[in-house]
Amino acid sequence: MEPPATRGLMLHSRTGVAYRFDAGALCLELLTTGGPGLHHRFEVLHRPADLTAWTERSRLTPTPELRISDVEVADARRLRDALFRAAVAHIRGESPAACDFEIINQAASHPSLAPVIGSDGKRRWSETASGTHLLATVARDAVDLFTGTLARRIRTCADEDCGLIYVDTSRPGRRRWCSMEYCGNRHKVRALRARQDA
Repeated sequence: MEPPATRGLMLHSRTGVAYRFDAGALCLELLTTGGPGLHHRFEVLHRPADLTAWTERSRLTPTPELRISDVEVADARRLRDALFRAAVAHIRGESPAACDFEIINQAASHPSLAPVIGSDGKRRWSETASGTHLLATVARDAVDLFTGTLARRIRTCADEDCGLIYVDTSRPGRRRWCSMEYCGNRHKVRALRARQDA
């Protein structure tokens, strides 16, 4: 599922700065599309084309051909919000709500995207898929993440102004920032200014 070399979504800060964000897991990439509560203001999943656009930027390779309905867009938002709440609870050391796990499990219970080897020897998806197949793939990735060895490495960016959630896949497990290009760099600049002021 992972593209070679250049993993991660291209995001834009509120000031328009472009930077690459590697969430470390497909399910956490979905959290960049909005979320519950205060994160609702960042909502980008309004129409089927919006979910298709997210899929094209995600780590799913090659991009599957999808037929997505308006109902499946609503399902995507519901799954994303449940994933968001479950990840935040996990990071805080709390037990995620049973209803959020129910939403994830319900999505995971459907058939997922099915990879095949094409006649050219390259990876393909078996057929034009529905949004439900896509969401099942995302939900199964979440099940693997929350129940696997990387669950203890789910983190949120150390910058107080950033709420991006990622899984730290670095070997030492000491990643602090959503992106060194953006939040990590801003921290370095602030630290340098503080030293100069002192």
